Amino acid sequence: MAKEKTTYVCSECGGTSPRWLGKCPACGAWNTLIEQAAAPAGGGAQNNRFGQSYAALAGSSELAVLAEIEAADVARTPTGIEELDRVLGGGIVAGGVTLIGGDPGIGKSTLLLQATDALQNAGQMALYVTGEESGAQVALRARRLGLERSQVQLMAEIQLEKILATLDTHRPAIAVIDSIQTIYSDQLTSAPGSVAQVRECAAHLTRFAKASGTAVVLVGHVTKEGALAGPRVLEHMVDTVLYFEGDTHSSFRLVRAIKNRFGAVNEIGVFAMTERGLRGVANPSAIFLSQHEQPVPGSVVLVTLEGTRPMLVEIQALVDDGGPSPRRLSVGLERDRLAMLLAVLHRHAGVACMDQDVFVNAVGGVRISEPAADLSVMLAIASSLRGKPLPKGFVAFGEVGLAGEVRPAPRGQERLREAAKLGFSIAVVPKANAPKKAMRELEGLTIHPVERVEQAIELLRSIDGDNRAP
Repeated sequence: MAKEKTTYVCSECGGTSPRWLGKCPACGAWNTLIEQAAAPAGGGAQNNRFGQSYAALAGSSELAVLAEIEAADVARTPTGIEELDRVLGGGIVAGGVTLIGGDPGIGKSTLLLQATDALQNAGQMALYVTGEESGAQVALRARRLGLERSQVQLMAEIQLEKILATLDTHRPAIAVIDSIQTIYSDQLTSAPGSVAQVRECAAHLTRFAKASGTAVVLVGHVTKEGALAGPRVLEHMVDTVLYFEGDTHSSFRLVRAIKNRFGAVNEIGVFAMTERGLRGVANPSAIFLSQHEQPVPGSVVLVTLEGTRPMLVEIQALVDDGGPSPRRLSVGLERDRLAMLLAVLHRHAGVACMDQDVFVNAVGGVRISEPAADLSVMLAIASSLRGKPLPKGFVAFGEVGLAGEVRPAPRGQERLREAAKLGFSIAVVPKANAPKKAMRELEGLTIHPVERVEQAIELLRSIDGDNRAP
């Protein structure tokens, strides 16, 4: 009877050797070669780079036909904070992992402490793991927020293994890790906050969330540029990425969903910072609109779309005599797009600003990235250059192309309904977004459809401050 062939496999790297050696020839580890039966030659299974069969190493997984898989809606648990639920897509999802980032002091910990308290009061066990503050500091914040009787479970710990052991023992419905940059694992020698520690700790917490059904919320630091600190793979691992936006000197905060596997992206929640914490703003358009008693030159109201929510924002423009090198500055809008719009305005509408300083601002600290703001920006610039205000109740939206055409904006009817609901009376919009009948009034809103930018500028010249239109 022929003797069965054997081989020696490294327990560290999987490398093989035909005979026993004290040191693995592949990875250099000592005393790691273990004897085992060699895979038969020509067995039909593809071999890896060490000559081993993949099937022998791991076995095969079951396959499923996509059409036969039953798709069910994801169950959600409301947090009790309406604006946060809007951003999350309806509430937290069991086993979901959410990453929330923002500038220091903008309100991340405050919002999560309020949310965990609301969930605890609703019968969902909530665990708050703090790695940056002591338990006494968190308790002091809770008292300031009026949560002195909160039953949220608190844990001040930064070692990953102890956190996972606690989570496995108590199995909370939601666990907040504040913050992921402070957590470290004993399995790695690098310092907390390093790329390796952040990646490995987030991976272990994500794996636990998927296996246990606990919803995990990770608080992340941001860099000077405003991006989340750490490896970019951190954003790929989680299910939802939220960003806090807004000026820390202002009382208003925006929470925007950049990624959401369970809901819409670019959805925003609007909050106001008060003595009792963050409170949702029911009508966010009010904080971004003008407070002027009378119309002023260079001010136009834009109907923008943030996620699924139409929102009215005031666009202000100031055109002033410039020096040899005129400046172009935009706040809340793309600076490169402003230069493009000035060129289109000159070429197709005859409005020249070559020797003028041009400043454009979106009121309230909101950031507008959609091209539907083009028409409002151009009308605000033309109004400031002429020194004549637009009539009260004037709104506009639409994308402008390099050829001077005014292109439609998505979900234009919802924008118009929002403007009419808030009492606006005149709207200049792309022709494709206007109702079928031209100049049709929608709940007191007179709509002026335009196809080209020169038509919009001519319409602007024909409208005076008495709210009369052609």
